[in-house]
Amino acid sequence: MVHGDPASRRRSTPDEGAGDLRAAVLVALFDEAGEAHVLLTRRAATMRSHKHQVSFPGGRLDPGERLEQAAVREAEEEVGLDPASVELLGRLPPFESFAGLSTITPFVGALPARPHLRPNPAEVERAFAVPLADLVAPGCHWEEQWPLPGGGLYPIHFFDLSLDVVWGATARILVSFLTRLLGLPDAP
Repeated sequence: MVHGDPASRRRSTPDEGAGDLRAAVLVALFDEAGEAHVLLTRRAATMRSHKHQVSFPGGRLDPGERLEQAAVREAEEEVGLDPASVELLGRLPPFESFAGLSTITPFVGALPARPHLRPNPAEVERAFAVPLADLVAPGCHWEEQWPLPGGGLYPIHFFDLSLDVVWGATARILVSFLTRLLGLPDAP
């Protein structure tokens, strides 16, 4: 992740609104023994926000950087993923964070095999892979409706993994990815 004063990272481009804090993440997929897996990380305790939460490799854009470049660069910085090994397949729809402070754009990328990862301990406590079949297994996913400060409800998704619970933006991205991948009309 890029550190520093968040206000210094505010930029405006024709396809993004003025004042957006833009971020990109990589949904990295690979096949192992005929089963598709997705790469996830658990954020380090030293991070300013979302300590110990499960996330995708990713972060804020550097000046002059394109969204897809940021996703791949951050994956290299966070877990040592070789950028040359990533075949970008496309991007999922961007969305605003729950607090509305940033716009996150997920990119889906294919890896030729299980990557050899070297987590950066300043940013990543643990890097791991989850079979996609586990994410759509009965009882793994659930949704809660959380109240918004001004009234109304906001859907919060959760995935119960053996060692972690995925929620927040990462869970929203997983729901977006899985519904498109499986052609589902709603969350898995």
